Amino acid sequence: MTSVFGRAMSRLTALLPARGDLADLRRDPRRDLLAGLTVAIVALPLALGFGVSSGLGAEAGLATAVVAGALAAVFGGSNLQVSGPTGAMTVVLVPIVGEYGPGGVLTVGLMAGAMLVALAALRAGKYMQYVPAPVVEGFTLGIACVIGLQQIPNALGVPKPEGDRVLVVTWRAVEEFARHPNWTAVGFAVSVAAVMLIGARWRPGIPFSILAVIAATVVAGIGGLDAAQPIGDLPSGLPAPSLGFLDLGSLGTLFAPAVAVAALAALESLLSASVADGMTVGQKHDPDRELFGQGLANIAAPLFGGVPATGAIARTAVNVRTGASSRLAALTHAAILAVIVFAAAPLVSKIPLAALAGVLLATAIRMVEVGSLRAMAKATRSDALILVLTAVATLALDLVYAVIIGLAVAGALALRAVAKQARLDQVPLDRGDHSAEEHALLAEHIVAYRIDGPLFFAGAHRFLLELTEVSDVRVVILRMSRVSTMDATGALVLKDAVEKLTRRGILVLASGIRSGQLQVLDSVGALDLLRHEGREYATTPEAIRAARDHLETAGVLSALPAQQPRTSSEDALR
Repeated sequence: MTSVFGRAMSRLTALLPARGDLADLRRDPRRDLLAGLTVAIVALPLALGFGVSSGLGAEAGLATAVVAGALAAVFGGSNLQVSGPTGAMTVVLVPIVGEYGPGGVLTVGLMAGAMLVALAALRAGKYMQYVPAPVVEGFTLGIACVIGLQQIPNALGVPKPEGDRVLVVTWRAVEEFARHPNWTAVGFAVSVAAVMLIGARWRPGIPFSILAVIAATVVAGIGGLDAAQPIGDLPSGLPAPSLGFLDLGSLGTLFAPAVAVAALAALESLLSASVADGMTVGQKHDPDRELFGQGLANIAAPLFGGVPATGAIARTAVNVRTGASSRLAALTHAAILAVIVFAAAPLVSKIPLAALAGVLLATAIRMVEVGSLRAMAKATRSDALILVLTAVATLALDLVYAVIIGLAVAGALALRAVAKQARLDQVPLDRGDHSAEEHALLAEHIVAYRIDGPLFFAGAHRFLLELTEVSDVRVVILRMSRVSTMDATGALVLKDAVEKLTRRGILVLASGIRSGQLQVLDSVGALDLLRHEGREYATTPEAIRAARDHLETAGVLSALPAQQPRTSSEDALR
């Protein structure tokens, strides 16, 4: 009991910040502070926009960026990760808000945070590496499409229509705009998006998103444009932490949405941290600590009215490009946003919703890496299929189903490719010291098959079909030393093949069975069948001698002199 408790405490301690993290903060504070300021400027309109898109309001987005951003920076597993509200999470939250209301979203965030902490304790972070690249690319493409479509109502200046399917909502918004066009909102959205996209190509280091939003706010204020609906009043500060939203009776109902949110938070955060590692030299994140940090961030954010958070790829990339080297940059980003919440809420409340829609439209466009998509589509037909299916499922269903579908299809195609590697090849008998006449007679009555590769459920039945088609022989020798892996299905198929051949009067002998495969063969009864009357041998020459003895007993070789194969060939025949 004491040892179990000790291991648990040791595992928990490994997830907590270390002295090295504090030492890193002193490495280059000036660059980190400047990077944090730049990221905060980029993050402000995104936090506001994603808060509005989620259905909980701009204040929820700001609270998430401040609280979750600070906690994930301190406790996360990456020195460069920047966390907060993201477009992918917004896509998941919209239907949850519609079905369960704001309180349901906060409860889901709290539950998801606890699940992430549990995943960290179970050391589940390492499994991120098993998500195939086409799934990630298709997932990202689908998210970009959904984020862009979600902005259509605000970009057109129409009230958001009812519905939880983004394609349906978008179509209804277009119909409403056709009846009551609002060209002012369209102008703001298109202008902000154009400034961001063109500016990013012209001067990548300049935060055109905040400049465009400021310009749109000034134009709307000076021009008295009532059609440009503003965000509205924001509280001057964060609310006091509260669990008033928590309804214990709804936890069972909200479990499935919480699993979806936790899965997405883990996937996006670990993906973002991996991207940050790839953009630098000498940085490597701890996936379990990252899950732990994101878990604490998601437990705390709902207490302040914030939405679930994840690592943000775009903000993390800005952080890296501006020279960040430690967690101080992400902490600075959260602190600056906190100052804005407390000091500039009245000014922020005047930002037109259409301008924020333009920011998110540009963000969605910039999420699509055309070069990566083209390369993935050209790689193999399987990769292209996985990418397209994941993207379409993201758009038509939801993100978690999309990832599940992508992983399932990728797994099925991978199994199909592995199963094709299994081969059943007929090989000639070693001539040994046999005379030409005896060798010809042996070859006429004995056939040897070498099984190469995996013998498991995905391709085992094809093996059975090939093996049982053998005819006009007295003995079949199965050379199994090159079987790389075997599962219960493969063992059952092997047993079935032996039984079918035996019923036809054909003796089946096996050679070279690996020690690691004895258990699975024994579990289904195949080992007993092979060892019956000595049918299992360590080497192929031994099996050939047993086959020769069987033929002599049957009178086939009675007229020939007894000869033995050379033992020098045993290694080649295993």
